[in-house]
Amino acid sequence: MALRLLLDSADPLAWDQWLPLNLFRGVTTNPTLLRRAEQPCSIDNLKELTQRALAHGVQELHLQAWGTDLLTCGRVLADLAPDRVWVKLPITRAGIEAAQQLQNDGLRITFTACYEPQQVLTAAALGADYIAPYLGRISDQGRDGHQEIITMQRCLDRLGSTTRLLVASLRSASDLPRLAAEGVDTFTISPAIALDLLQVEATEAAALQFELDAAGA
Repeated sequence: MALRLLLDSADPLAWDQWLPLNLFRGVTTNPTLLRRAEQPCSIDNLKELTQRALAHGVQELHLQAWGTDLLTCGRVLADLAPDRVWVKLPITRAGIEAAQQLQNDGLRITFTACYEPQQVLTAAALGADYIAPYLGRISDQGRDGHQEIITMQRCLDRLGSTTRLLVASLRSASDLPRLAAEGVDTFTISPAIALDLLQVEATEAAALQFELDAAGA
């Protein structure tokens, strides 16, 4: 499988900054990210944001359903861009029940709020496209978040499952190579982590030296 990076942000200004680099396959959002970006968590606003994301040529837009009727909300979200939207659902009983109906409609599912390896097995059994484990939050529980993610990936590999881990809640750019070395290939990262990927002090110094030498300084 090829590396996939998604931008974890509901801020359209961040999209304008990062998506033109073609580093990201798409965008992931949720009500919390919408709140942080001071964006209303409403269908009307998500419709506008979807059009803005599509204008950037995103291949995937992961939108999280909310409310007491996850099924109806998920269907409405999917209709915003049927060939580009993945409906995000928490891997709870209610989320699983909604997912089964959405899958029957031919829609694509990303399960979220994953903390345990057995939840990955549930997602695989249901044939979900993605499940998003929260690396940093797992570590916040006093566990080895990296090893937990590696165990999840090994389970999927051994089963030959098509479900992909979409690793979220990264705290450092160094999380990516550490997990990629163990076969994890799909990540959603914040603009801050994206900046860390591109700004390496030694590289910046070398680039500056090239310019100074070119100018004869």
